[in-house]
Amino acid sequence: MFLSKPCSLALPPDSPHRAVDPQFKGIRRFLLTLLLFYSKQSKSIRGANVVYDRITSQVDTPAIYDVFQLEKTFKTTFSLLVLHMWLVLRRLKEEGKDGVKFGQYIYEMYNHDVELRVSKAGVNLLLTKWMKELEKIFYGNIVKYDAAISPEAHQDDLVNVIWR
Repeated sequence: MFLSKPCSLALPPDSPHRAVDPQFKGIRRFLLTLLLFYSKQSKSIRGANVVYDRITSQVDTPAIYDVFQLEKTFKTTFSLLVLHMWLVLRRLKEEGKDGVKFGQYIYEMYNHDVELRVSKAGVNLLLTKWMKELEKIFYGNIVKYDAAISPEAHQDDLVNVIWR
C-alpha cells in the first residue's frame, strides 16, 4: 500500500521547517526582552506556529493524496487536517498542563487556518455558520478517534473511523 520506506522524522539541518529563535545581543535583546519576545508565552506561541506549519505541510503534500488515492477537495483536506490535529493534541495532552496550553495555541492557529481555507474554497457567505459546523465536525471526530483507541474498542475501529 505504501510506496516509500519508513524514514526518520528528524529534520535535516538545512530544512526550511527548522525553527531557530534569533539570538540578538545588546540593545536589540534588551528591547525584545522589554517587548516580551523571550517570554514563555511568546516562545510557546512561536513554537506552536512551527508545529502547526508542519501539520499543514503534511496535509498539503500531494503524496498523501496519491498514496491513499484521495481526491483533493476541501472535505478530504479538512479530514486530514482534523486527523493530524487529533494526533498532535492527543500527544500534547500526555505532557500535562503545559502540553494542553501549548495545544490550545495550536488549536487557535488551526481555527484561523480553517477560516482562510473556507474563504479560499469560495464559501465567504455565512462564514460563521460554516465555522460552527466545522467545529462540530472537528470535536465529533476527536471523540470518535479517542473512542476508537480506547481499551474497549475493537482492533479495526480506528481504521473504520478514519475511512468513513
